[in-house]
Amino acid sequence: MADLVQLVLDALSLGSVYALFALGVGLLFGVMSLINFAHGELVMAGGYVLVFITVPNTAIRIGAAVFIVVLLALATERVAFRRVRGAAIETLLVTSFAVSFFLQSLAVVTVGALPRSVGILEGLRGRIVIGDIAVRRLDLVSIGVTAVLLLSLVMFLSRTVFGLQMRAAAEDFFVARILGINANRVIAGAFAISGVLAGVGAILFSAQTGLVHPAIGLTPVLAAFIAVIIGGLGSLPGSVLGAYLLGATSVALQAGLPLGLRSFRDALVFLVVVIILVAKPDGIMGARLQNRTV
Repeated sequence: MADLVQLVLDALSLGSVYALFALGVGLLFGVMSLINFAHGELVMAGGYVLVFITVPNTAIRIGAAVFIVVLLALATERVAFRRVRGAAIETLLVTSFAVSFFLQSLAVVTVGALPRSVGILEGLRGRIVIGDIAVRRLDLVSIGVTAVLLLSLVMFLSRTVFGLQMRAAAEDFFVARILGINANRVIAGAFAISGVLAGVGAILFSAQTGLVHPAIGLTPVLAAFIAVIIGGLGSLPGSVLGAYLLGATSVALQAGLPLGLRSFRDALVFLVVVIILVAKPDGIMGARLQNRTV
């Protein structure tokens, strides 16, 4: 029983971090049919902010990281993605790859390719021991922070005028614009929320790994993309469910596989993803794609 509880907590912790990234990716797809692979570079930017802002006050460092990531997200929307609105999905995809490559190359040129140590939330590296169960404080914080952000996002989308406009745009952007919803405002808002999620995810991910490098965003954006696909494109609850399923599968395989087979864990995770998509081609909570011409 103790081992089972430990596995569940580990799965919830990993799934919570994945959920933050998946929500950011899924939200942008819902609003403008964009799979933003540059989302990983937002995570990278948040990590480097923590590296270079070394004031003793942790709250200032965390606030600065989230703020700068949000500004970067809005900048990419204004400079790159606004100009290709209404283009084919392939064009949007190539644009996101171009932005990702540019930001990663810029990081290599300016700060170098070697990993940098980041000291953040170091007081949470210890464990809380309850009987036979040892839980990292950082895992509990990850679960709690994600729960608060998920609840806040649900309240925002369901209880505010701007949130309702964003939901309407996600259902059918063409009709939403006819009804007077401002496209620039809604899309910028979606990018800002995506930036907040990426910034918080960067803080938690950097605290867990302890290192930041130009390619650090690759793992989060890949996990987010997989979670969005298996959860169902266009479904935010599906993205969250897919993230937790991905985290649970990864933890279960890590714990259950023999030592000699653990190197094949990622391959087996992808095998599980393939099985899910064969059974449910539209994802677990796949939403019927609407007309999202913007």
